[in-house]
Amino acid sequence: MTGLPILILIIIVAVIAAALAVAGIYNGLVKRRNQVNNSWSQIDVQLKRRHDLIPNLVEAVKGYMEFEKATLTQVINARAAAVSAAPQGPQAQAQAENMLTGALRQLFAVVENYPDLKANQNVMSLQEELTSTENKISFARQFYNDSVMTYNVRIQQFPSNLIAGMFNFTERQFFQAEETDKEVPKVDLKS
Repeated sequence: MTGLPILILIIIVAVIAAALAVAGIYNGLVKRRNQVNNSWSQIDVQLKRRHDLIPNLVEAVKGYMEFEKATLTQVINARAAAVSAAPQGPQAQAQAENMLTGALRQLFAVVENYPDLKANQNVMSLQEELTSTENKISFARQFYNDSVMTYNVRIQQFPSNLIAGMFNFTERQFFQAEETDKEVPKVDLKS
């Protein structure tokens, strides 16, 4: 055998190895991107459940809360904003959902002032369902953010960043809570 066929064989093996490496990196990026999409879908499912529960809660408390129309209107408007923010991406969705969370907290605080309402089984059941859904949303957000982090790191690392750039893999946004939601409550034991 002469040196030329061995050189051609080495080149062919190197090209095949490079092609397999590119294919492996590409497939890994596709897997991570699909995981991010799936985790976003899980958030979306829980948010839709939350959005569906809110009108029932508003109807259940409406008769009791004659003087709290502004609170109910705020919840209804915040829900509408949250529903319409979905196509605008994670940041817009997160901001709208944070506003809805604030409106719901205000509603629950007002409910505490109405003993008959607090004792209403339907209201209690809806509050419990909303609380459960909020927990599911929290877990789904955590999984989404973990998936986004893994995906974003992968498309930034060498050599996968080269493949990501060639095939237009772009970074994804995290689903972030507002700074006010991150504040630690202050405890005053002197009172």
